[in-house]
Amino acid sequence: MMSAAITTRPPTAPVPHAPAAGGTRRRSRLRTRLELALLLTPALVLFVGFVLIPIGVAGYYSLYSWNGFGPLTDFVGLGNYVAAFSGDVFQGAIGHNLIIAVLSVVVQLPLSIGLALLLNRKLRGRTFLRMVVFAPYVLSEAVTAVIWLLMLQPGGFVDEILRGVGLGGLVQLWLADQSLVLYTLFIVITWKYIGFGVILLLAGLQGVPPELREAAALDGASAWQTTRHVVLPLLGPTIRIWVFLSVIGSLQLFDLVWIMTLGGPANASTTMATYLVDHGFKRYEFGFGSAVAVILFIICFLFALLYQRFALRRDTQGALTGVR
Repeated sequence: MMSAAITTRPPTAPVPHAPAAGGTRRRSRLRTRLELALLLTPALVLFVGFVLIPIGVAGYYSLYSWNGFGPLTDFVGLGNYVAAFSGDVFQGAIGHNLIIAVLSVVVQLPLSIGLALLLNRKLRGRTFLRMVVFAPYVLSEAVTAVIWLLMLQPGGFVDEILRGVGLGGLVQLWLADQSLVLYTLFIVITWKYIGFGVILLLAGLQGVPPELREAAALDGASAWQTTRHVVLPLLGPTIRIWVFLSVIGSLQLFDLVWIMTLGGPANASTTMATYLVDHGFKRYEFGFGSAVAVILFIICFLFALLYQRFALRRDTQGALTGVR
């Protein structure tokens, strides 16, 4: 009787189970959150410590009539805010900031666009011209204010230049005339900040494909038509960013005005920031000055929100990515 051969298979090692897909996704999300926390925590600490807490402290001080010394005992509630808005000087300061903001958009924007289009062409000495236009922006506000204060004083450089070219009748008390001082300051502001707008727009012009200009030229469009219908629409995002920065800067204007005029003569050039410093630090009305600071913050914050909602939203849609 023949015995049948019994064949046995060698034992196979157990196959390790692959990790579940759900567990992998959870670990990936956890790792992403840890990385975000590690990267964002220092910035959040600085933001809370140097932005949110000072805003909260200013809001708290604004509810008191406090001179900066001793405990906070004289609670006035919203009295400081009512006093600020009912004062003619503060109302005028708000008006001055708005005038500077409007003039910046109406005057500086076309001038910046024109200079940027000119300096974007292939000209001899283009680099030098760009440097000349941008150089005033590099100067500090204090240096700029002192330079122009010396040039605009009676008998100064500006007056002598006008007399030298036969325009002595145009000589004015540039910083002492109540009806003229604000517009004189705007000229100085334009000289100081026009370079920033030009450089920003030049950067935007680098993103305009030359093929579009060539196609427009082949279709018979003139240089003006190409600029109006091709270049300017593509510069839209850059222009909107410039307008935002210009208006915010106009609302917070302080250095040049404070050094050149101290808000005078007779408060004719007072801005919200100079009004704040005058009352908060020179007159030791820290509670009232804190209320003015909160008002200035709210105005800038509301403008930023509305501008983001109605102007910048089209530029940011699709640019933000969510973390999953």
